[in-house]
Amino acid sequence: MTFRRSRIPFVAVASLFAAGLAMAAQTDSMSPPSPASTVATADSAVFQTPQGQVTIRSTLPPAPTDSAPPPFAQLAGKGRFITPEQAAAYPPLANDFDYADSNKNGRISEAEYARWTKGK
Repeated sequence: MTFRRSRIPFVAVASLFAAGLAMAAQTDSMSPPSPASTVATADSAVFQTPQGQVTIRSTLPPAPTDSAPPPFAQLAGKGRFITPEQAAAYPPLANDFDYADSNKNGRISEAEYARWTKGK
């Protein structure tokens, strides 16, 4: 029994060594990828890769410009308040609805709308 136990670690080490040699041979047969072509400017770099063109920018894109807010009457639909459903017609207001509704009653009055548009 002692003889068999002493061979087990040797067989395990030999198997791991053989597997390592096989992996090394496989890695050597693989050719390294060709370097991607690069075009760089002050704020961006463009790489041509096998999957396609990749552009990396080091600056933020310009902020989207919002159009002028529509008149209160247009959003309120001849009512005295703007509801969340009516605010959806002007996405910046829909986004800021909770902020524009300063008294938190679930609707925006003409005074609240005027205060919100001055902040824009």
